Amino acid sequence: MHHRQVNCMKDWKDLTHYAGFDWAKEHHAVVIVDAEGHIVADFEFAHSLEGWKGFVEKTSAWPQLGVAIETSQGAAVDQLLQREYRVYPVQPVAARSYCQRKAPSGTKTDHLDAWALADALRVDGQDWKLLQPLDPMTQQLRLLCRDEVSLIEQRTALVNQLQQALAEYYPTALEAFEDWTQAFTWEFVLAFPTPPALVGAGRRRWEKFLHTHKLWRSETAPKRLQLFAQADQFQASEPIIRAKSQLAVSLSKLLCTLGQQLKLYRQQIEALFQEHPDRALFGSLPGAKKVLAPRLLGVVGNDPDRYGSPEVLQCIAGTAPVSYQTGQINKVRIRWACDKFMRHTVHLWADCFRKKSAWGQVYYQNKRKEGMSHSCALRCLGQRLLKILFRILESKTPYDAELHARNQQKHGSWVLKLIEAPAA
Repeated sequence: MHHRQVNCMKDWKDLTHYAGFDWAKEHHAVVIVDAEGHIVADFEFAHSLEGWKGFVEKTSAWPQLGVAIETSQGAAVDQLLQREYRVYPVQPVAARSYCQRKAPSGTKTDHLDAWALADALRVDGQDWKLLQPLDPMTQQLRLLCRDEVSLIEQRTALVNQLQQALAEYYPTALEAFEDWTQAFTWEFVLAFPTPPALVGAGRRRWEKFLHTHKLWRSETAPKRLQLFAQADQFQASEPIIRAKSQLAVSLSKLLCTLGQQLKLYRQQIEALFQEHPDRALFGSLPGAKKVLAPRLLGVVGNDPDRYGSPEVLQCIAGTAPVSYQTGQINKVRIRWACDKFMRHTVHLWADCFRKKSAWGQVYYQNKRKEGMSHSCALRCLGQRLLKILFRILESKTPYDAELHARNQQKHGSWVLKLIEAPAA
């Protein structure tokens, strides 16, 4: 990989030229302006090896170049970071506002979008955060966790389709099993695809299936066997059974394959997490453990300097509310402009944390008593947890519940007072 020769620049003030990068799947538009705002370059190039070689050649005349782009991830950002460009990501809502500043009429072109980003970096970039690349291990962990969640979402969609198909012709299967994200439910459909096939298999095969998949329980086995024996007494008509059973079998095969791939993803994530030098920090977090600890490490990263302060991290994670004040109106609302994957991860962590921590549960319950919804109370708890996590990353010391309790006592925390208060 060819890297451009650049001087070491610490601040935005060292930039002499500013590029706006309007990215797309197959081609990218670039506009470069100088310190006075004059356009010195305006071109497009294909997202290919030759295209990126041309981009490097055309920008080589300006070594002190900053690049503004409307994303913080993806193929274009990866290529820019590999070639050691200074990248300034712009939030999409802000990018639209900068474009409206250039064209209040609503005109929109790739050239205009790139020009607006370039000029915004020149005028307002002194307060922008330079994108710092993650270390390779953390970046790989982040991508694996994101892809794992995407596959889980696909599994959920397939499970919903399977349950809908079964509801139309095979209600006994839905009544016999509750959790259809488990692999044995899909294998049940493959083994007994229709009510007549289930009844015809006989009690011996039913018992063998339950024992093989470790489902034999004295409380549930008799009821399931009774359901299996009566499966053909309430079923759909023959054409519906033939059509929908084909769909159910197809979906079950897809789910079995997807389930195997999810196991491989989980194995890779856990192995990579065990090799990470900061695994002890995230592994010490109550409620995180095997699943959420690697995901938190991947989404938050291990470098607090990427954020600068806990407040920035809280805003990116979407736990910090947005204030709205005008005249006598003063209110707050949920922050929608944030990293959705990070917000989802912190939400899950806060929910698990409150079940493992006494002060976390008291804090959550107090917010519910104040009239907050479940999600809002978890966001408030997540706000506090992110501040704790930021300090852990700064000090490089694992979470210590006793130390946190002493700090709460030292500062007279209202949460600690509620924990110590006798029950009414």
